[in-house]
Amino acid sequence: MDEASKTVTSQSAECPVCLSTFTDPKILSCSHTFCKICLENLLECHGNSQIRCPVCRAVTQVPHQDVGKLQVNLALKSLIDDMKGHPQICTNCKSNDKPHADVYCQECCKYLCTSCLTAHSQWQGFKGHEVIAMSEISSGRVSVRRYRKCRNHPKKDEDYFCSTCRRFTCFECGRIKHKDEGHQVVEGAVYEDKHMKKIEDLKSKVDKKRSCFQKYIDFIDDQWKSADNAKKRCTKDIKKTYDEAVRQLTNKRESLQREVKETTEGVEKELESMKTTAQKRINQLTTIADMVTKRTKIPLDMDTLAAHDTLCEELREVLDQDDPDYEQPRKSSKKGRSVFKRNIGKNELGLGKIVNVVGKAELGICKIVHVMIIIIVSFCIAQITLQHNIVVGLGKFVNVGLVEKNVVLPTYNIANVKNVALPAKNSMNAMVSTPDGRMAVGYHTGGISIFSADGKLQQTVLKDVNIFGVGFLSDGRCVVIDTSNNIRLYTPEYTKLNVMFKTLSRDEGGFSKLTVDDDDLIYVSYRKAKKILVFSTAGGQAIREIPCNGYVPQQITSYHGSLITKSDDTIRLIDKEGAIQHELKKPGSLLYAAVSQWNTILIAKVKHGEGLVSIDEYTYELRHIRNLVNDYKIEKPDRNWYYLQQYRSGEIAFCTPDRLYIFR
Repeated sequence: MDEASKTVTSQSAECPVCLSTFTDPKILSCSHTFCKICLENLLECHGNSQIRCPVCRAVTQVPHQDVGKLQVNLALKSLIDDMKGHPQICTNCKSNDKPHADVYCQECCKYLCTSCLTAHSQWQGFKGHEVIAMSEISSGRVSVRRYRKCRNHPKKDEDYFCSTCRRFTCFECGRIKHKDEGHQVVEGAVYEDKHMKKIEDLKSKVDKKRSCFQKYIDFIDDQWKSADNAKKRCTKDIKKTYDEAVRQLTNKRESLQREVKETTEGVEKELESMKTTAQKRINQLTTIADMVTKRTKIPLDMDTLAAHDTLCEELREVLDQDDPDYEQPRKSSKKGRSVFKRNIGKNELGLGKIVNVVGKAELGICKIVHVMIIIIVSFCIAQITLQHNIVVGLGKFVNVGLVEKNVVLPTYNIANVKNVALPAKNSMNAMVSTPDGRMAVGYHTGGISIFSADGKLQQTVLKDVNIFGVGFLSDGRCVVIDTSNNIRLYTPEYTKLNVMFKTLSRDEGGFSKLTVDDDDLIYVSYRKAKKILVFSTAGGQAIREIPCNGYVPQQITSYHGSLITKSDDTIRLIDKEGAIQHELKKPGSLLYAAVSQWNTILIAKVKHGEGLVSIDEYTYELRHIRNLVNDYKIEKPDRNWYYLQQYRSGEIAFCTPDRLYIFR
């Protein structure tokens, strides 16, 4: 067999996908042959019982999804075995009895014995040639760079490439057969460079996409850990309350712990499913990318080129798929974050109940439970309470959706409105619910007044602090921003903590407001700067910035992974990147928003010139549900600045610069 025939035979024994000598060759129904491992990779990528041929794209059914059951190409397997059994001989020696080759010269494209190698090394023009030992070639660590010989001109290399026909050609054939208009013939080296650049580009995109999904999996792990930590804290609180109460409640305690575990396990299953899906995406990317990008040879014949084009196309299709949705695992994780709340001073069947920390509604079996007090106070009062009440249960487990169906807010009677004069006239600048269910009203002249649901002034704190905004963390700590835009952090007893925040000055940011989300992140909005900065409770610089493009954030409220912003006559629901999700506009009125205890959105519409306020209930998408208060007449203040909140016990609080109105 001459050298050209050997080259053709060698190339015909190469798999079009991996460009290596066939290993366990299998035949598809279209008669094209591929390595078994290559077909297994293709089957895994498609995720079903079919394989689409990379060359002709015909579909082959794989019996029982087992590539091993496909027909073996016995003739090709025999040829490969025969090639392996005959060592490569020197292609440079002139004698008939040619010795075995010891090396291969990449530039000369010849196998050389030791004698020929010695002569080759002594020629001045051959000294810089790349020579490879046969042991390196046979081990697969190094690939041989061969040039295919033209079938029409056996002595000429096919060192040109026709981009139109997608095939290599020699110079003569390119000049004769590919001379027609539209044919683009370039040097083979130019095509190879262009081809390798495409491969590198695909590899870069694969790395980025794989990194994207790896970050997504890491995020899921963080959410899983957060849900698991909440489960552990919740279980610990349940046990502590149980130990302080009655020893006879063992059975009830175990029931509660079982409910917590079952709920968290449901969240973990959701997160595991998301993680598995993301990992499959990574495996899919990796498998196809390995077949396309981890190769050292350039495809030569038409089948190889067709296979390569198909694989590149499939890789691009995978790369074009959507990036992961981080909101889904975040929402799943939050469903499992629960805490145990004790009942104090109530003659109820139970010491407390489990509630979701993201502020979801608490539904009793037969009634709505409104009164719950923070853990610190409850531990102190519990000892007295247990002496006067017979306790026969540890609590109930409550876990409801973002907006419960068939659950509506109570009816509000405008004849039963509590009208309370604020201690500081024309000075109100903030209002927020306290952790124990009361209402805190802050003044820019100094101080925070705390009112009960029946309108009684129960406490005044931070009298020397000029308040612009107020918020409370999940552990009861208080966060305020003053008239100089300084953020301050206080204990639940309102003792100042030594935590410094680097925020925008009044000149830089303008007027500011703040809110706190379910993860105890602090969001501060700036009117002049038109942006929102996000701070952790550790203080220091902002960890993130949210641009407010095209609107001024006059007030902000945290809402289950999103933010509600108010700008005169417009309420906007934005995501944590600043993108507007939903928008409600009422020209001619001032709008103010709050989150209800049922996780719907309450919006107060104020006609300042007429001194009228209406309050309506809306869905997450800002679709109207119903009217709660219609054109209630208020004492018109000098300053058009208002706030809306809801007590935990159901009353709606509407605050003007002078007065607090409580709708019951």
